[in-house]
Amino acid sequence: MAFTLAVASGKGGTGKTFVSVNLALAASTPVLLQDCDVEEPNDHLFLRPEWEGERRVSLPVPEFDMDKCTLCGACRDACRFHAIAILGDKPLLFPELCHSCGVCLAVCPTGAITEKPRAFGTISKGRRGKVRFVQGKLDVGEARSSPLVEAVRAEVEPGLPVIADCPPGTSCPVVAAVTGVDFVLLVTEPTPFGLHDLDLAVRMVREMGLGAGVVLNKSDLGKGEVEAFCEREGLPILARIPFRKDVARVVSSGGIALEEIPELGRVFGDLWERALREGGR
Repeated sequence: MAFTLAVASGKGGTGKTFVSVNLALAASTPVLLQDCDVEEPNDHLFLRPEWEGERRVSLPVPEFDMDKCTLCGACRDACRFHAIAILGDKPLLFPELCHSCGVCLAVCPTGAITEKPRAFGTISKGRRGKVRFVQGKLDVGEARSSPLVEAVRAEVEPGLPVIADCPPGTSCPVVAAVTGVDFVLLVTEPTPFGLHDLDLAVRMVREMGLGAGVVLNKSDLGKGEVEAFCEREGLPILARIPFRKDVARVVSSGGIALEEIPELGRVFGDLWERALREGGR
């Protein structure tokens, strides 16, 4: 099975997209870059891929046959997510709450419930050079992003290593994005918020039994608190990216840093090789 690397962080704004895109372009082999931040995908703004197609993603939700329904309420009572109510003379579905678990079908005594697909997001594919690209985009107003994250993660190509750019934080969508990966890069910055949320991210990956290393962005700031934390926790710092005006200029204009700042090409190339070694590849 191909190597899968997740790029995650405890908070937003630490540089996950910056690291993910440049790492994909610096990798020594062709890779698949997955943008799993489906509520706000932005890898494409930097990668600028040649788009090759898109598809809608659906989940099954219950549909009620009123010729068979007796309004007994068994489906309502069995639904742990309160997605079904009995309102007057008909059942009412709240589709945004439905987890597509199928319990309502199983408990209906009259067979009045079937399932129909309900679209909730889009997956798009493209490429730039040796980088294959896939992203998910959640429909506006949708409450649950984890199923779309899982759909993006399922978009793999045989033998092609994967870099999964995860959503920020440590909640369910992040857990969905890092599940089954070989190694996690935790991107952080030397600020109190960066250190606090790095601690949360480290707890998450360890609870999941995953190996992890740290990328320290804006590394020449701070007073060494992040380095001290990593030493106490036995976390390797695999790359340090300094706080520089030329890097900020390239990123803020939507450019590719390693293409405009040659020394960063070496930083990200070394980071890819170190991540492979740390992940046992």
